[in-house]
Amino acid sequence: MKPSITNQSITPLFESKYIKVFDLQYNQDSHYYNATRRPIEKLVATKSDDEFRSMLPDAVTCVVILKIKGDEPRLLLSQEFRYPTGQFLLSPPAGLLDAEDEDLENPILSAAAREIKEETGIVLSKKDTLSIVNPLLFSSPGITDESNALVCAVINLEDTSVLSQEGAVGGECFDGFKLLSVAEAKDILKAGRDTDGIFYSVYTWAALMYFVSDLWR
Repeated sequence: MKPSITNQSITPLFESKYIKVFDLQYNQDSHYYNATRRPIEKLVATKSDDEFRSMLPDAVTCVVILKIKGDEPRLLLSQEFRYPTGQFLLSPPAGLLDAEDEDLENPILSAAAREIKEETGIVLSKKDTLSIVNPLLFSSPGITDESNALVCAVINLEDTSVLSQEGAVGGECFDGFKLLSVAEAKDILKAGRDTDGIFYSVYTWAALMYFVSDLWR
């Protein structure tokens, strides 16, 4: 039988605007700890099976593939400063689902289109395709209930002049783009590091793998 966690057995330990920590008591003397973005009434641990299967992710990560006139397809990644690592990490465009996204026909694709515009300057058009690869993936469920959807955008461009990181908001900090060929993406996958020798996130690995797999074609 799986452990039972209820709202009545959860104790807030730390709360701030961006992150919270809860004590998830699942037996009389048994405790587990969850770092989360969610308020106590929306914690994943207390959802019913039906609620779990139908819930929205916290955020969306975008596999952005550029089909540039006269060039082979390229995977667009950014150099984004990730504060907990103290490094610029090779990263796909990503961001949180906003409350207003939840009322739209497709919250995940709506959030993806917004984040792509903010972080790359690209406004999706009818000639581009945007599709859900996976509706919800947990980041590190041993310590957090944070989740991301994985979305693929295949975008047709005449050239790269539209690319911009000026739409960054809040604490987002960028240092340019990497436009990778399939061969370059495979080299990074084999190395387990980017071309500067820096490690990267599991979502970057997923973007690289999806790009080289040809599943997006």
